[in-house]
Amino acid sequence: MEKLSGYEFWRQKLKSAKYIVAPMVDQSELPWRLLSRKYSAELCYTPMFHAALFVKDNHYRKESLVTCDEDRPLIVQFCANDPETLLKAAQLAEPYCDAIDINLGCPQSIAKKGHYGAFLQDEWDLIEKMVSICHKELTVPITCKIRRFACIKKTIRYAQMLEKAGCQILTIHGRTREQKGPLTGLADWSYIKAVKESVNIPVFANGNIQYLSDVERCLKETNVDGVMTAEGNLHNPALFNGISPLIWDMSLEYLDFAEKYPCAMSAIRGHIFKICHHALQTHVEIRNEIANAKNIEEFREMVDKLKKACQVRDLKQLFSVYISSNLPLPYWRCQPYVRPDPNADLDPEKKIERDKLTKKRAAERNIVGLENISRKKLKRMLKNPNKNFLTPTRQVYVMCTNSEINCLNPRNIRCAYEFCKPCCMKKTREETLDCAGKDFYF
Repeated sequence: MEKLSGYEFWRQKLKSAKYIVAPMVDQSELPWRLLSRKYSAELCYTPMFHAALFVKDNHYRKESLVTCDEDRPLIVQFCANDPETLLKAAQLAEPYCDAIDINLGCPQSIAKKGHYGAFLQDEWDLIEKMVSICHKELTVPITCKIRRFACIKKTIRYAQMLEKAGCQILTIHGRTREQKGPLTGLADWSYIKAVKESVNIPVFANGNIQYLSDVERCLKETNVDGVMTAEGNLHNPALFNGISPLIWDMSLEYLDFAEKYPCAMSAIRGHIFKICHHALQTHVEIRNEIANAKNIEEFREMVDKLKKACQVRDLKQLFSVYISSNLPLPYWRCQPYVRPDPNADLDPEKKIERDKLTKKRAAERNIVGLENISRKKLKRMLKNPNKNFLTPTRQVYVMCTNSEINCLNPRNIRCAYEFCKPCCMKKTREETLDCAGKDFYF
């Protein structure tokens, strides 16, 4: 069967999908994809898989790529920095999906350390080889997910290079590699529009999608073929339906899928935290219990407990909490989380609290005598003051100086002759010498 490409592939195989669930590390697993499909998602991506591990580790491969007949159309995403390794991984995955995607957009520190994702975007020759070899050798199309450059012309040239190399669908995030964490900010759709106008393959937009109205606005403003969402989907998997269900109903639906198609407890816990994020800011004690849940039944119990906690409050109290939260909907409804702007003006009282917290953390660092310690390690150290969390300095061993036999043992630091223990013992015996450091006296 001839391999479809470009718009032919998008229309026939992907059924002209425009509502798309993004690839998310440890979060777009099978139960979540099925829940999203139930609420109008038309195309889903797997979590990002590490190509080298996928090739070498059979257990990792089986645990990662779990799918079923209802889980189509499906695109499998890999991160890689070697064309041959990527090809081998893609060939193992292609029987179970409709396309293979290359992650060229991950901006996290793990991607920088592993040399993949957005940290490859300056190595066009390498990227071109990876796309080209997959385009030529695979039986399914190759697609790419990228982030924009600061320069719009460079972003366009980048997209055109990928198209020429064989990319059949391009997803572009409207943020740069540096826009992450507290510096996330807004995605710039003008870059996405410019890319769409400069290539002849389907383009998906990513960034700033929190409600169905954002999807429709993005389609209209950029003229893209589909819109992808990650965080918006995590907080409300019914986003593409344009509704905001009760958080406990959505959580229990997800747990039903997770029970039918088992997955990692860490993934389940992450989803419950995301769905119930706003409610858990009010009911903090239940948040701690969810963090310690060990199986699906315990998660169900915690969700039910959260439901009762929300319902037992009298309406007046609920209304006051809702008003003070500045949320567009009551906190027991699925809705997006908006990161606070670190540059926004704070109320005087909040600014004082923030300054106090900053001073407190600085004082805590002075107590332990470390300036660059992470907050996570600092908390562990303060909670367990008798435990040594400091990484010991690795000892550098000096080799034995016995040149007669070319000894490869480490030298004993107390030996008067700078020998290892066996060589020192032999020397002192044969030559009737003393070694005070080793207590050898002849």
